[in-house]
Amino acid sequence: MAAPPRPCADRSCLYDELLAVHTILRRGTALVSESFGRLAGGEPVDVKVLVNTARWLIASIRRHHASEDVLFWPALRDLVPLEALRIDELAVAHEALDAELQTLARTVDTLAAQHVTGEPDAALVVVGQAALLGLPSAQRVQAVLNRHFDQEEAVLQELMPQVPEAELTRLRKAIIGGAPHTGPHLVFGLMEDPQAVPGYAPLVSNFPAPMRWIRPVLMTRYRSSKRALGVPA
Repeated sequence: MAAPPRPCADRSCLYDELLAVHTILRRGTALVSESFGRLAGGEPVDVKVLVNTARWLIASIRRHHASEDVLFWPALRDLVPLEALRIDELAVAHEALDAELQTLARTVDTLAAQHVTGEPDAALVVVGQAALLGLPSAQRVQAVLNRHFDQEEAVLQELMPQVPEAELTRLRKAIIGGAPHTGPHLVFGLMEDPQAVPGYAPLVSNFPAPMRWIRPVLMTRYRSSKRALGVPA
């Protein structure tokens, strides 16, 4: 989805783009968690849309963390070697989130399998699974993710001024590489709803031009998906 990073006017782009990616994922976990809650409460929710959105979220978080583990943290450790221990602690925190993501992925797969059986009582079973498994799992992912991002953003805000100007592009490539690369309607929608994220403009500038051109279409699809999830658009 993303092209090679374009130059930024100042070094604040680096941190702002990280906040943009984090906010997309924070809002995505909140949306999935709320949808599971509404389904568990018996409200009308399109299970197929919920399954697809949850799978997008899981894949996007994993992509973001893989990019950090392979590109971002090693680069930052090289640039700020005296802070290696704090950086390593952030990387280790991924393990707890990965465990919760695995649980959520299994729950989503179970929900999807039940939804397609066509059995008369399938709808009741789906509601029960959402209440007993889906909602608690989504809420745990949300809590662990938000706590990890809070810690990560605080550390990085402190370390960014220590990064040499000449190395900013190296770190930005890792951030852009870790942004969601599928579900463009969710990417645009979560960046703008309820208000534009920090770093919106520099992050969007790295999207392919055709994707930027069809933003109105993608926003319409996002609002439709949000309503299908049972959440007011």
